[in-house]
Amino acid sequence: MPLLEISIVPIGTDSPSFSTQVTNAVRIIEENDLKYELTPTSTVVEGDIDHLWEVAKEIHQKAISNGPERIVTNISIDHRTDKQMNMDHQIDTVQKELE
Repeated sequence: MPLLEISIVPIGTDSPSFSTQVTNAVRIIEENDLKYELTPTSTVVEGDIDHLWEVAKEIHQKAISNGPERIVTNISIDHRTDKQMNMDHQIDTVQKELE
């Protein structure tokens, strides 16, 4: 299953904080019933590629509608076609290598 990593950076606000943007993004992800993992610098979401694109667009549009003069949305997609993949498998593989 494809993985989408997304981060939103508002520019032109009167605060260096962007936790509100992250909270809004997570709400959108949860409303779309997608599995996700929040990290300190981004959010990773697992799902159908078309659904991920729509959610990324919705997150970006919500962020820009909240008033910042500029939004930078960073997106990375990991999409394997040779075998099944998911977040849990990716993490388990690395953890097994560390043992």
